Amino acid sequence: MQSASAPLRPRGRRSAGRRAAVPSQRVRIRLPKGKRRPVLPLRHRVGVTLAVIGLVCGFSIVPTDDALASTLRIAPDTTLAPAAPGEAPVAAPPQHLLVDATIAAPVVNRENLSATDGLQTLARVGTNEAWAKLVLMFGGWPQTDANVTVMLRWMRQENGPPDWWNRNNPLNNGYGSGGGAGLGSYPDLITAAEYCAKNLQRGYPEIVAGLEAGTSADTTAAAIWASPWATSHYGNGTHWSTRPVEIVQAPSSAWGL
Repeated sequence: MQSASAPLRPRGRRSAGRRAAVPSQRVRIRLPKGKRRPVLPLRHRVGVTLAVIGLVCGFSIVPTDDALASTLRIAPDTTLAPAAPGEAPVAAPPQHLLVDATIAAPVVNRENLSATDGLQTLARVGTNEAWAKLVLMFGGWPQTDANVTVMLRWMRQENGPPDWWNRNNPLNNGYGSGGGAGLGSYPDLITAAEYCAKNLQRGYPEIVAGLEAGTSADTTAAAIWASPWATSHYGNGTHWSTRPVEIVQAPSSAWGL
């Protein structure tokens, strides 16, 4: 029986100012006795750590969308706002890569591309034209039409086209041939071409200058006439023909093949 002085409280209710505290519940997973939590092997932990570092570094150096768009001129992503609950989301429009119309692939001028035949190729061809190119190759001079033409004309003045390989000495060169008057011989035409280039380099600067330029057969021919290569000086050009030179192949034995 409650005292008369005590205030009456409604049964079944708590005071509105006080609320019973609900104890927090923590779920603990207990492993069976004798079992330990699994631990990743060291190499796996290192791999995971490196992967995380790589992702962080990658995100730190990847340019922002605005920077990337300004670099590649990509139209920015204009994704629409999410749809209302219960409605299908609206897909964003596709992005486009815009390329400046002034950018174009470089044009290769194939007419300026050329190839120079090597020693073996010229020896297999075996003509007087091939020997003229071989001399130019040994001398380091360009194999231009002007240079090949003047060499062929010079060879014709020393030995006619029908036997231009006479004594394997097409220009009657005395240097290294054993014949001071140009009547010596070489073991093959390849050796003859090498000695011819060396002789020109060692004592005929005007002829070398014309061959280095490679632009005028007449200019180089005038240097040949003025040089001491031939005592007749080719009649200062009067004994020098400019008609086309016949192309004749020498026997392979002359080339040492």
